Amino acid sequence: MTEGMQSTIYAIRTTTNREDQVMDFIASNAIRKKLEVFSLVRAHGMRGYIFIEAASKGDAEQAAFNVPYSRGVLEKPVEFKEIEHMLEQVKKDVNILKNDIVEVISGPFKREKAKIIRIDKTKEEVVVELLQAAVPIPITVKMDAVKVIRREEGETTIDDVE
Repeated sequence: MTEGMQSTIYAIRTTTNREDQVMDFIASNAIRKKLEVFSLVRAHGMRGYIFIEAASKGDAEQAAFNVPYSRGVLEKPVEFKEIEHMLEQVKKDVNILKNDIVEVISGPFKREKAKIIRIDKTKEEVVVELLQAAVPIPITVKMDAVKVIRREEGETTIDDVE
């Protein structure tokens, strides 16, 4: 954002539990249409809404135009102080490495043991292969849905390196 330029925060109604998909669509729309959208936020604990910081309401509406699961931009802008308490600075230290053996702790594969085959830190997802499966099928799950139970010997974590 260039100096002197003002931005405003708007709330966008979404279908509940589709907030992440709406954010992905809006982000790609903003880039494709070269709109002045500066940030997208999914507030912790607030379902059915996302927040968009844009130069104007027109930019926010254009970014959300024809987006699946988007229900429109609310009329009044949102003050930062109104949503500040819902935002938290998240800086997770990921202590998961490729080839770690993990236990799935939530979802349909709960209590299954699996091996990490890929880590996507930006999306906070890991791809695992279930150990008890007859045919190894890669499954993508959120990082917080697994816990490390065993690490291959000789593997170093990011924390070990100084």
